[in-house]
Amino acid sequence: MSTWRETVWDQPDIPEDLEQRELEITTTYHVTVARTGKRWTATVDNLPDHHVVQVQGATWREAADNVIEDVSALVSHNSDSAGFHFTPADQDAADALNNVHSARAARLYAEQAERDAVRDAARVLADQGWTTRDLSSVLGLPQQRISHIIPAPPD
Repeated sequence: MSTWRETVWDQPDIPEDLEQRELEITTTYHVTVARTGKRWTATVDNLPDHHVVQVQGATWREAADNVIEDVSALVSHNSDSAGFHFTPADQDAADALNNVHSARAARLYAEQAERDAVRDAARVLADQGWTTRDLSSVLGLPQQRISHIIPAPPD
């Protein structure tokens, strides 16, 4: 069972070159999604030849899946190279979801900062002769985790 201090290690590190990486998305389609009665209506404007795709679904996911299917069929390309940005038509809902996305991104970067700080502290303390047991105690992590962070020196 993981402690709350250890759960940060369950996620992979953010690549240092993340900002420089090129995405394989060739086209991004902006989709506006609105609640119409008991269904969701998703609309994509600005498609080639002034086409507009409007689909419905019983759920947000179903409407999104229908958009991806219809747009992919219309533009005849692999949907794996296309990106779809879904935005609620209601501005309050869009703002609320943007806040969620921003908070999640901030959490990912904060968790990365914690992993980096723990690694740095463990290296500094280990270089000063602290034992794995002492590092475990002061950093609040199991000794096995410390052993992964600071590998044992070669004989």
